[in-house]
Amino acid sequence: MNDVRHTITAAAAPETVYELLADAVLWPVNFHPTIHVEKLDGDSRTERIRIWALAGDQTKTWTSRRELDPEALRITFRQEVSQPPVASMSGSWTLTALPDGGTKIALDHSYRAVDDDPAGLAWIAEVTDRNSRAELANLKALAEQADADSARRLTFEDTIVVDGARVSDAYAFLYEASRWPDRLPHVSRMDLQEDEPGVQVMEMDTVTAAGDRHTTKSVRVCFADERIVYKQTVLPPLLSAHTGEWRVVAVDGGVAITSQHTVVINPEAVAGILGETATVADALDFARNALTGNSRITLEHAKAFAQGEASPAAQD
Repeated sequence: MNDVRHTITAAAAPETVYELLADAVLWPVNFHPTIHVEKLDGDSRTERIRIWALAGDQTKTWTSRRELDPEALRITFRQEVSQPPVASMSGSWTLTALPDGGTKIALDHSYRAVDDDPAGLAWIAEVTDRNSRAELANLKALAEQADADSARRLTFEDTIVVDGARVSDAYAFLYEASRWPDRLPHVSRMDLQEDEPGVQVMEMDTVTAAGDRHTTKSVRVCFADERIVYKQTVLPPLLSAHTGEWRVVAVDGGVAITSQHTVVINPEAVAGILGETATVADALDFARNALTGNSRITLEHAKAFAQGEASPAAQD
C-alpha cells in the first residue's frame, strides 16, 4: 500500500469542521472536485455513498463506506467499488483541537494501483495530491466563514406539470442537450461529450435578453427517466458554485418536471458586476432571476416536446 498524509490548520472549532465533512451530500457545493454524491444507505454512524468527482480531466465514480465518530472527531472511509487505475483506496479525516480554538485537519490516504502499475501509481499520487490540497483549502475557507457562507448560498426550484405526457419523453428532452441549440432560443452553442454512459460533459453558450453571451461548462450525471444532476465547472464570475438537478416524476394524468438550482455567490465580484452599492442579497436575487428565467424557458419547451408539439425554436 502507498500511504500519504495532507494537513492544514483552520481557525474554526473542530465541531464546525466535522459537520462540513459529515454532510457528504453537500460536498458538490463545498468542494470543487466533487460533482455529485448519492447516499445509498446508512445512518449518522455508518453510511455507504457513491461519489462522482473530477480526477484531472476525467470524471471518476466509486462507492465508499464511511464510519463517522463525532466524539473522536474522526471519519474513516474505504472504497468498496473503485475505478481503474485505482485497485483499492481507504483513509481518514482526523481533527485535533488546538489551544487557540482552531483545528488541525489531517487527511490520510492508503491506495494501491491495479497490478501495481507504475504509471497508474503515478496518476493516483498526482490526482490524490491535487484533490487533497484543493479539498483542504476549501474546507479551511468554509469552516472559517461558516456563518457568512450560509448567507451566500441559495437553493430554489421551478416545476411545471405536463398533462398527457410520458416521463420518457420529458426526460429525453433534458437528456438530449446536444440538440438544445435547435430547441432552446437562449442556447447558441453546445459541445457535449458522453464518453461514459450517463456521464455528460457539456460546454454551452447562452445569450441573455440583452444580447450578452455567457460560456459555462458542466458535468452531468444522468439517471434514466428519473433525473439529471449537474455541477458547473466553469462558472460566470458572480458565482463561486452552482449545482442543479432536473427531475421528471409521473403524476396523475401527466408528468411533473422540476428544475432545481443551488448557487453560492462570489462576494468579490458583486460590486464589479452589479455596482458599488450592491449586496450579496442583491446578487442572490439577480442569480435567481437569471437562472429561473432560463429554466422556465427550458421547462416550457420540454413541455411542448413531451406533448408532441414542435418546439418554437426548432421552427425558426
